[in-house]
Order: sequence, then structure tokens, then C-alpha cells
Amino acid sequence: MPAVQEVLSVWQKTVLFNSSNRSGSIEMGVCYLARSQMGEVRVAVIQAASVIMDKAGCVEKALDLAAQAADRGARIMLFPEAFVPGYPRGMGFGTVVGSRSDAGREDFARYWENSLVIPGPETEALGGAARKARAYLACGVIEKDAEGGTLYCTIVYFGPDGEYLGKHRKLKPTAAERLIWGEGDGSTLFTTATPHGRLGGLVCWENYMPLARAAMYAKGVSIYVAPTADARESWQATIRHIAMEGRCFVLACNQFVTKDMYPKDLACIDDLAVAPEVLCNGGSAIVDPLGRYVAGPEWGRESILVADLDTSLVPKSRFDFDVVGHYARPDVFELIVNEEPKLGVRKRGPGPH
Repeated sequence: MPAVQEVLSVWQKTVLFNSSNRSGSIEMGVCYLARSQMGEVRVAVIQAASVIMDKAGCVEKALDLAAQAADRGARIMLFPEAFVPGYPRGMGFGTVVGSRSDAGREDFARYWENSLVIPGPETEALGGAARKARAYLACGVIEKDAEGGTLYCTIVYFGPDGEYLGKHRKLKPTAAERLIWGEGDGSTLFTTATPHGRLGGLVCWENYMPLARAAMYAKGVSIYVAPTADARESWQATIRHIAMEGRCFVLACNQFVTKDMYPKDLACIDDLAVAPEVLCNGGSAIVDPLGRYVAGPEWGRESILVADLDTSLVPKSRFDFDVVGHYARPDVFELIVNEEPKLGVRKRGPGPH
């Protein structure tokens, strides 16, 4: 091995930072992982709870956490699913089959009011955090149409210059999520090129949709983000499978949430009476293209996982498996992806505004 390359074969330091609250102190632990350096980028997966039903509080907390990650040198940052204004786990919004309650409508209106129009002042603030950090930033938010009533579970992306790059709307909300969120379409299967590889991903159980994953792999994603609300042990198998199947790094980000974090003045607060004290136990992790943990999984607290990714592992891992390249069989299987926006109403002609 040439001397320079020998020097570059070093040990990777991965640092775990714990943040107990918005303004709390940070504790640091260190572990070491072997790597061979060709290209490298430091990433941060931010496992933190929302300030539930409070978009201003959520954005303020995001700015603080992004600054903490930036202090540790992160150049790509990921926040959890629905970080702004929160994932309303345990809430029924007054709904049973055949009826909706007035109290449930009050809670939904509060959730809608605290959701984001994209672009808007909240996305400008998040972009400012990315610019200050000189990092790519991806954050799970709940998006609302400026002139409609539908909400969407969305990932928003920002560049290191602070520019809004694009968004992905969750294609299929899971189970009771369909009471509060609409469906995205193929027009937001967004990815973006970075100096470190193509960045993109899917939200939570979208990642169980094989064709959606294939569409992302075909776009060349090498840093795959998977914000989620799934804290089960079985989710770990999912993210490791995606890493091996797509031969990509997977950044999986969840929240750590306890029942006492919910506003006490929710109209349907009694929905939470039977809920456990820990509503979401985390499980955030970073996985390499061969399915090996680089950091995490982290359970039982808010924390920031920081790791240096050796991007040369992507082409190395695709030597023996490239799911949309030499390991594909386009003569047998074909996937057609419709990336046109799907609107409920289409207008023809100029017409009145």
C-alpha cells in the first residue's frame, strides 16, 4: 500500500451527543469504527421530540439542535418524521367509524393551524439554519395546502446555502394516519445531488413499498434518509435491508417522546389516559451499504448521532450487487413510475381567478 494511502487508512470516530431538552447540556460519548478513507462526510441524525402542536416551538428547537450538530461538524442533518408540529401518536381526533366529534375537530384545527405552508416563514427559518451550519438539512414536517384543508406528511430539503431544494410527500399514510393526512404523488419523489452523493428517501412505512424503494434506487440515491415514527425492534431489520438492497447509507431518524410532552389543553386529552408513559422510544441509527451499524440504534433518550461516512463504500458495495444495474433483469421486470402531479381539479383556458 502506498504510504499516503496507508496514512489514510485510519480509525473512524463516531460521537453520540445527548440532548435532554432544548436548552439542556450535552453529554458526549465516543466509539471507534474501522474505515478506509477515500471520500468522507459527517452526518447527524437528530433524535428529538417535537414541541407538540407548536410549530414556533418546534422550529426554535430545530434551530438549536441544528446548531449543536453543526458544532460537531455535521454536513448532512436529518430530523424525524413530522417533527414540525409533531406526530400525534395516541390521539384519535374524536373519530370512530361513522362519526367525528366536535372536540376532535378542535384538535384537528389546532394541528392544521400549526402545520406549514411550503415555502413559508418556517421553511425560511429552517433554510437559515442550514445556511448557518453550511449543511444539507432534511426535516420531517406536516404540510398544508395554502388554500385547502388537506395535510401531508412531508420531508423538506435545504442546501448549505440555505436554499429550499424540494420536498417529498408521503405516498401512503399508514392506518389511522389516513384520518389526518392526505396522499402524496409521484411528482415529489425528490432527490438532490450533493458533493457526497445523491440524497433522498422515503418516510416510515413507505419503506415497506418495494416499488417505491426501487424508484428511489433508480434515481441513484447513495445517502438514503428514512425519518420514521416506528420504534419497534423490527424496524431495525427494515433499515438494514434497505442499506443492503440499495447499497446505500441509511440515516434512520425517530423521536423519543413521553406522554407528559403533550399539551394538557387538548380537547381530546383523555385519549392518552391509557397510553404508556413512553410513547416513542427512539431507535435512530446510521447503517452502511453492507448493512452494518455505523451509529446506534439509540433508545430511551433524546440524542444526536454523529458519524463520518466513508462514501467510497458505495461503489465498493455495488461491485457484487447493484439492484438497478447489473443485478437487474429489465428483460423480465419493468417498473413505470408516474411523476406527474395529480390534481383533483384541472383547469383549461385562462378563466377568472
